[in-house]
Amino acid sequence: MDLQELNKLLKTQLAHLLISIPDSKDLVLDADLTKPLDRVAGIKFLKEHGVEKLYILERGQKTLPGCGKRIYLVRPSMVTMKYIADQIKSEISSGEKRSYKIVLVPRKIHVCENILESEGVMGHVSIDEFPLELFPLDKDLLSLELPELFTSFFLDNDTTLLHTVASSLVNLQRLFGKIPNIFTIGKGSKMVYDLMNYMSEKSEDKKESKHQIGQMFIIDRDVDYVSPLCTPMTYEALLDETYKIECGVINFDTSGDGKATAASKLLLTSQDEIYTQIRDRHFSNVFSYLSAKAKELQALYNKKNNLTTVGEMKEFVAKELRQLKHQQKILEMHIGGCEHIMKTKEKTDFEETIKTEHCMLAGVETKESMTFIEEGIQKQIPLLQSLRLLCLLSITQEGLSSKDYKAFKTAFLHSHGFEHLVTFFNLKKLGILTEQEGIAASPRVLLPPAFSRKSSYRFLNQKLNLVPKQTEDIDLRDPKDVSYIFSGAYTPLPCKLVEQILVRDSLIGLEDVGKACGGIHSEIKVKNRSLGTVRGAQNIVDPTMKVVLIYFLGGCTFSEIAALRFISKQYDIRIIVATTAIITSYTLLDKVVERNNR
Repeated sequence: MDLQELNKLLKTQLAHLLISIPDSKDLVLDADLTKPLDRVAGIKFLKEHGVEKLYILERGQKTLPGCGKRIYLVRPSMVTMKYIADQIKSEISSGEKRSYKIVLVPRKIHVCENILESEGVMGHVSIDEFPLELFPLDKDLLSLELPELFTSFFLDNDTTLLHTVASSLVNLQRLFGKIPNIFTIGKGSKMVYDLMNYMSEKSEDKKESKHQIGQMFIIDRDVDYVSPLCTPMTYEALLDETYKIECGVINFDTSGDGKATAASKLLLTSQDEIYTQIRDRHFSNVFSYLSAKAKELQALYNKKNNLTTVGEMKEFVAKELRQLKHQQKILEMHIGGCEHIMKTKEKTDFEETIKTEHCMLAGVETKESMTFIEEGIQKQIPLLQSLRLLCLLSITQEGLSSKDYKAFKTAFLHSHGFEHLVTFFNLKKLGILTEQEGIAASPRVLLPPAFSRKSSYRFLNQKLNLVPKQTEDIDLRDPKDVSYIFSGAYTPLPCKLVEQILVRDSLIGLEDVGKACGGIHSEIKVKNRSLGTVRGAQNIVDPTMKVVLIYFLGGCTFSEIAALRFISKQYDIRIIVATTAIITSYTLLDKVVERNNR
């Protein structure tokens, strides 16, 4: 199966949208749609389909120059609709004659039409939708690029965006066949599964093609907050945390002005041989590969000194030189990236931070860990850095004592501002930073059911051995255990669950684990052989059972993707990761942190 089929389908749908308005037209884009649209179609494609000028929709824009036809390609938010309505009213009042089409991504929401109607512009616009759902970032990675789903569902209990997730799965199955074996882990995932079945039954397209994906897991983000809160140690995850990878594109520019140039931008995919070799490696093992590759390229480049004839020189220039220069440029970027990561880490107390994290995960030296976090808050180290450690402490301790919770909260508010009372409220609601219930705990108001979610870290660790024993020596150069992604300190819970279910070929023995994770549901239509007994998978009757889709609801990290790639190699299966967004500890926490300037 080729995931690029999804891209082709999206391009066809976009082409139909654009040619529905003949001749030249301008395109006004939502800022957060620019990068996804660039990966799906690109500027050249838009120009070929009549787009004359491209604008970014900004707050306060009253008018825009351009031709007599305009398309707005935007997310369906009330604020965005207000911006568009103000712009249209301003242009109409100034006497401009123009036709307007608003295309909502990924689907139309009734409230958007209400806003346009209340603003008095509904009669001047036509409304359509463009289902920009899952699209490939790599040959084993799909994304919805909907980071707002995490807060809307897990924090605000808004189920609106679950429709988009379910729709993306229905459309995926139209292309690659109905997936026979499905497992859901968590409450939200079960809701997506039920909605997906309802949409499939309602669909007019009843024909079923042979399935190309044998098994699927849908996993809630709140099943495991430890993985995104731990400091990543693989190269790709560190790149994302340091530079921020957006839709598979990184800007290696460190000047601080945020302006990417062609020289500093790089597309990170498996088509890049160097990147493929280093992206999932532990960071300590990246420099050795880059050094060896640099020597190899230099040796190939030096071949020109031994060329004796014009024909040999011509062949070398035509076939090898351009490729060598391209690889050297990429190598320089990655070496520069590694150096910048190291400089960034040197500015922080990196070694002590890692040691503190490992102690918290193992449940040892708790007082020392608390002292380290408290000192960091008092020194006013970056807000999100302190918060990340504090949240990790809370989860691994299954809540802080009332005394410690109040002490940390007071210190944090004094250091970073009292607006963070809202931050602590949000984190408590998510179950990330909580106060232990007990006799000493102060009386509290009755809270919604979301607040009752407690961490089951110790139980899950004991049942699934998420933290390898200290006696187990993890080889970071040639790892044999998936926990290498965190230097042997922790195995991501979702990855461990996927492995356990695939190996057991059932949920028997995982009942208690399922309850602690918010519920595990399964629909098994095709019996699969245990991967534990047939690692080569030669005896599996249906080869499509070796193709597994894992869908993260609420985002996943590059650390977890690296872990799943490791499991994929270990069991000789193909794992495709789909997610609502790629996240880091900082992007996760930043969504729930209260800021004065928002």
